[in-house]
Amino acid sequence: MAEPTTISQILPAPVLEGSLTAFLKKLDPLIGQQINTGAYAPTIAAESQLQQDARTAAGGLGSLTGAQAYQDYMSPYQQEVIDTTLSEFDRNAAMQSQGLRDSAIQAGAYGGGREGVQRALYQERSDLGRAGLQAQLQAQSFQQAQAAAAQDLAARQGLGTYQTQLGQAGQAQTQAGLDAAAATAREAEFEPFTRLGLVGQQLAQVQPGAFPTQTVGYQQPQAGVSPLQTALGVGTGIASIGSKLGLFG
Repeated sequence: MAEPTTISQILPAPVLEGSLTAFLKKLDPLIGQQINTGAYAPTIAAESQLQQDARTAAGGLGSLTGAQAYQDYMSPYQQEVIDTTLSEFDRNAAMQSQGLRDSAIQAGAYGGGREGVQRALYQERSDLGRAGLQAQLQAQSFQQAQAAAAQDLAARQGLGTYQTQLGQAGQAQTQAGLDAAAATAREAEFEPFTRLGLVGQQLAQVQPGAFPTQTVGYQQPQAGVSPLQTALGVGTGIASIGSKLGLFG
């Protein structure tokens, strides 16, 4: 008669059963869960107000680089200075001309050909001197206006560069805040997966034998043995034990 078969099953240590069960319960709903990628989608920081102001100001600098840019920087008093200077020149020239006439009268040469030639030469030289003086004054005015325009252009360009740098710094700070918010949102979306991943790693690192396993076994009934045979076998065993103990005479 064949011996009964004993089947054994090795189960995790009781101390780990609770952790494994909780892990699998948490993992199951996450398998098909959708990740909300829109929660941490990248966002580009908008241009700062300083950058916009600098760009607008730069668009207006063209008026300072043209051929007529100096005109806006001409002194409103320059013409008055020129007119006053020329009037003084004309007054002196008239005095010089009168002096020549007086000299000719005293010499008795007034109205003569020589006196006429002298006065004509003087007038020509006076006119050339006046024109030269006027041109010099106008050139000085032009140069001063050009210098003022160049200084203004340089100042505005410097201010625009400074504004742009400040604007870029502000935009970068805003971008850093947006990136940090996106990173935080992403961590929040992946937090359940990250947490379970860490737990799974810890469970996977448990070395065999670190905790005692439990063995559960049970006997499989013999094939072909009827209940009557089983009962008879039990009865025979009891009778044998009783005979050995002297219970049956």
